[in-house]
Amino acid sequence: MPTSTPSSVPIREIRGQDGVVSNFFSSGIRQKVDQLMDILWAGGVNNPMDSIEQISYLLFVRLLTEKDETLARLDKKYTRIFSGKWSRYAWGNFVTLTGDNLFNAVRDAIESLHELPGLTDTGKLLFSRATLKIYDRPTLRAIVQGIHQMDLAAHDGHDFKGDMYEYLLSKLSMSGTNGQFRSPRHIIQMIVALVNPQPGQRICDPACGTVGFLIAAFNHILTQHTKPADRRRGIMDGALLKPAQWRFLEEQAFTGYDNDANMVKIAILNLYLHQLERARIEHFNPLTTGFGGTYPGQLFDILLANPPFSGKVQDESILADLNYKLNTRATELLFLKWIMDHLAPGGRAGVIVPNGVLFGSTKAATGLRQLLLTECDLQAVISLPSGVFKPYAGVATAALIFARPSTISSQPSTKSVWFYDLTADGFSLDDKRTPIEANDIPDVQAKWPGREEGPNSYRVPIEKIRENDWSLAAGRYKPVTTEAVNHDAPADILGDVLKLEKEIVQHGKALLRQIGGKS
Repeated sequence: MPTSTPSSVPIREIRGQDGVVSNFFSSGIRQKVDQLMDILWAGGVNNPMDSIEQISYLLFVRLLTEKDETLARLDKKYTRIFSGKWSRYAWGNFVTLTGDNLFNAVRDAIESLHELPGLTDTGKLLFSRATLKIYDRPTLRAIVQGIHQMDLAAHDGHDFKGDMYEYLLSKLSMSGTNGQFRSPRHIIQMIVALVNPQPGQRICDPACGTVGFLIAAFNHILTQHTKPADRRRGIMDGALLKPAQWRFLEEQAFTGYDNDANMVKIAILNLYLHQLERARIEHFNPLTTGFGGTYPGQLFDILLANPPFSGKVQDESILADLNYKLNTRATELLFLKWIMDHLAPGGRAGVIVPNGVLFGSTKAATGLRQLLLTECDLQAVISLPSGVFKPYAGVATAALIFARPSTISSQPSTKSVWFYDLTADGFSLDDKRTPIEANDIPDVQAKWPGREEGPNSYRVPIEKIRENDWSLAAGRYKPVTTEAVNHDAPADILGDVLKLEKEIVQHGKALLRQIGGKS
């Protein structure tokens, strides 16, 4: 099983009081994760998704037990989660067991924890229909011992648990169905920085996968509200946030949907490890199922997504109001329309789409672009390198950044669109995706506030886009640059030619004389 460092995992670096640099990779946790995956592979759990799922269950039990014990020490009135008949499922019980006793205890715990009193709704969803898939007893013991020996405590003010899980998720090196694949974290972070979510805003990803966008939004808010001195040390703790803002972040800010039950479970633990255990995550397909019930007509201030590409939804399953006048089954078009429909007035969105959305000639694609440009303020089209999703896929994509106007106007909401041709993202564009020096992302972020024009960027007025059938193909509008070349005057060129001809004749005569003299 490969254990190379993935390019999309962020390396968090901090400097402790002794001046020694510490980061996730030097913490030793990365090597522990690699060992766990190798042990599972050798023990018969060959599917990376199954391996991550099983580690997630066990990791959650350990962390929940530790949290239960900590709260019990701090508050004598606290009612333990692992008490009474549930005490046998506490993590410490598993560490001393072996063989069938260990297998039976872990299996009972995983299959029963969804009924555990005191567990949050998201925790119960994590263990819904859960089952143990590590059948080899020595392998199970090795995994339990490996997780038990992991140092998951915070060091120098930074908690590496979230980094550990992000690295674990990087092991999902295979593409899913219907164009689903893991988004590179540095691309996610760029889009989040451009959209710029703020405290008090409701943030949603309707195709959340492993919730990379939601966690990046959370980290962005923390970074923006951390003391500058701490930021320089690499500690992003959000200390400048007010208590009410913290409560909103933890309880109301984040919503994610995914129609893959396994992804939902992974998302739940990922959020749990990033202090967001109360975030709202649902096994839900927004294209085919209306909110209804508790959340009718739900709108969001920030929408971030890399929705599935190239999928087709059955006609009878698509929500009627979503497909009204669009008449398409393409998931990339339907998700973009859903995002436009659920963006609150004044809200902002960042969405990755395949290039076909930008210039597709179908009635649905053209009509959707017209809606995007007239009913929303399309602020930017950032073309991404075609290799940015390798090794998962080589599809050419772009990031759309747009906003919903605060008020309705009869005039088109978009005045001009800023195009940026991002040709390098700091990694090679082959399957290996190794780090390289070339990187346009800092330039994108530097030019973004003023929508500055340069060799890779330019602005196009809405009138020109309308004239081109609402096409957003970047090449159609890219300015043609001409370089002035200074040529000599014709008379001078002719003189040089005659001079050169005379020299050739003289050289020929001299050569003939030389030959004649030798004969």
